[in-house]
Parts: sequence; C-alpha cells; structure tokens
Amino acid sequence: MDFEFDIRHPSDDQPYEITSFAKKYGLTIPIADAVLFAKGPSRTACDAAALAFLCAIAAQAKRQRAQ
Repeated sequence: MDFEFDIRHPSDDQPYEITSFAKKYGLTIPIADAVLFAKGPSRTACDAAALAFLCAIAAQAKRQRAQ
C-alpha cells in the first residue's frame, strides 16, 4: 500500500471564511467580518489587522484598569 498525503495550506490569495477567522483570533463574527472586509482577501493583511485589533483592545483595557 502506497499512500500519498497532500496537506495543503491555503494560499494568501484565498480569503478566510468568517467563522474560522473569528475562532482563530477569538473575535466576534461582526468584528471578524469588519476586519475581513477592510483587509481582505489577503490572509497576511487580515492576520496583521486582527493582531493589531487585539493589541489595541488589550491596551485600552489596561488603561481603564489604571484609572
């Protein structure tokens, strides 16, 4: 028996599906949809935008705790 496995990674030009993107970054569906709309279809740009959004949320929460 000779098995051949083809593990494919989505290329950068294939857009994310909203639910998988939301789960990947722990975002709500509306926020994930907004990020994908603004930065899609580039997966690299969407990943960077999601990380920037999460950093901004964390910084805002830190500022609110400090007050």
